[in-house]
Amino acid sequence: MLRFMPVGDSQTIGSAGEHTWRYRLWQHLRETYGGPFALVGPREALYDKATDTATSYEYADPGFPRAHLAGWGEGWLHMAPLIGEAVRSCRADVLLVSLGLIDLGFYTDAEQTADNAREFVAEARTANPRVRMVVLPVIPNVRAESDAPFAAEVARFNELLAKTVADLDEPRSPLLLASPPPSYDIHLDTYDGTHPNASGEHRIAEAFAEAMHQAWDLGEPYDECAYA
Repeated sequence: MLRFMPVGDSQTIGSAGEHTWRYRLWQHLRETYGGPFALVGPREALYDKATDTATSYEYADPGFPRAHLAGWGEGWLHMAPLIGEAVRSCRADVLLVSLGLIDLGFYTDAEQTADNAREFVAEARTANPRVRMVVLPVIPNVRAESDAPFAAEVARFNELLAKTVADLDEPRSPLLLASPPPSYDIHLDTYDGTHPNASGEHRIAEAFAEAMHQAWDLGEPYDECAYA
């Protein structure tokens, strides 16, 4: 049994009424992986915008393993102290990580965010020395179109993230940098310039799926039409 743990911020937890990219990736793995697998994590809920709490279970399709470690407004800063226990208790084999936008937007600069990413990796490996990780660069949101300093921090962090992945990658615990979704358009693939709509969910799921297929021969190329 291969255990995948999605780790992320609001783009990963999703909100009431959505499928989430976690669901799209589960669909893909179910059709192409060829072995037993599960999505694992200490949380299952969606974010409820009406109550400003992560208490909703109103998935567009609830019939999938909904476990994750994601939180609305949470970033590397918040997940680094949590990841060790989550990996240990859920016996995670592969971490699918999409973090950084909220850090850069509200909490830390690019260098501090990269330091927290390094701490995250170290804590995950302490819990499972053979854990594999796929990390998605930050996808600039609508704020980056009008806030040049913020856009520069995003670009700088993505450079540092690539260096971090290269520095920390090791054979027994591979660390893989996914390519940003090449066709991702915040005006078409989000509903508010930040959070993915259905097409955006597919783009993010595809980024993780393609990285694992190309680097580890896990699954097959992503076919959005098969999971519409």
